Amino acid sequence: MAALTLTIVTPDREVVRDEVVSLVLAPSIDGQVGILPGHAPLVTSLAAGTLEIRRDGSSGYLSVIGGFMEVMNNNVVVLAEASEYAEDIDNARAERARDNSEQDLSVARQTGDQDLRMRAHQALSRAKARLQTTERARGV
Repeated sequence: MAALTLTIVTPDREVVRDEVVSLVLAPSIDGQVGILPGHAPLVTSLAAGTLEIRRDGSSGYLSVIGGFMEVMNNNVVVLAEASEYAEDIDNARAERARDNSEQDLSVARQTGDQDLRMRAHQALSRAKARLQTTERARGV
């Protein structure tokens, strides 16, 4: 059976290199997109969320923060701002980041500080994506 080759790269590192998978489910800005072998060529923008990969009958989960995904000739390349496997995410730290971002967002709304509002919203999206990824990996 045909397979996909997945590569995920961030500015800091190569998270996944040429991993053979049977399915990629990615959070595009237009909603979840599923990629199977033989998929038509595609370039899409990614939202903050969980990227699921299936291989050998099991699933793996990674958080993905923004970026792009390109699909061509059974190769899937993700260029993300940030990405990490669910098992590498510090859940307590992500919860603190979510709480701090929510507080900053509240302050920004009260003060009208648009710069703080934008930074807090981005941090909140990232924290929620990381928490969602750990929940999906635990089957919650």
